[in-house]
Amino acid sequence: MPVTPPKWIIALVGAIGLLWIVPLIGVALTSLQTPEAIARGWWNLGNADFTLDAWTRVWTEYPIAASLWSSVKLTAIATVLTMLTAPAAAYAFHYLRFPLRRGTLILVINAFVLPQQVVIIPLFQLWRDMGLIGNVAAVIVPYVGLSYAWAVFLVKSFLEDFPKELIEAARIDGCGPVGTFFRIVLPNLVSPISACAILQFLWCWNSLLLPMLFLREDVPLTVMLARIAGQYDPNVNMQSAAAIVTAFVPLCVFILFQKQFAAGNQVSGGGKE
Repeated sequence: MPVTPPKWIIALVGAIGLLWIVPLIGVALTSLQTPEAIARGWWNLGNADFTLDAWTRVWTEYPIAASLWSSVKLTAIATVLTMLTAPAAAYAFHYLRFPLRRGTLILVINAFVLPQQVVIIPLFQLWRDMGLIGNVAAVIVPYVGLSYAWAVFLVKSFLEDFPKELIEAARIDGCGPVGTFFRIVLPNLVSPISACAILQFLWCWNSLLLPMLFLREDVPLTVMLARIAGQYDPNVNMQSAAAIVTAFVPLCVFILFQKQFAAGNQVSGGGKE
């Protein structure tokens, strides 16, 4: 039987939810008002002057559609590469025996504590020397590489409770390491791989620093959102409209795949149930 929580808990959760919703409402109303109405306060609905001018100007004066496609392209490639390579790396670290296995694993996992800003300068110098500034590879490679720390850790945590009997049975039947991975392990990694995909998608989609530094054209939505702010005019209503466009896709992804996201949290917290 489900237990009904006390009313004060419901009221507290509702108040916290309201604190999260109010800024979202403010952004939506700001995108529909004139600069003069925004100056009086977006919450002052009595004197509000609603218009779609900000939405029209954003789509006509800035290449939002091209930036949307760039965000989809960068995020999709980085997410797919992480989904393909992180499970294989976690399998190798967990089941295979090779020189420097433990040291390499510690090196990969310790990237958790490495701030992204630390690698920016040497990475910029490397891409400049290789002529990759302005190339999408200059962003996709760090996206995938920097995600290995948590992606490999998440999948390896799942493998801690994976039945070893299945691995031994596959070896008895003549499967090598590659065959065991593709036929036995990989089909049972749907939950952690889904969690990795969702987390990687959200991180890459919302990333600003790497594409701002390494891309000159074909920039994603986050960079375009930063460029919309004028030098003398903040363009708050246009920024709000662009922010809604930027946040719409990851919000839909999170709503559609929230079960996999919750399953990923359970896996990273203590393995498979």
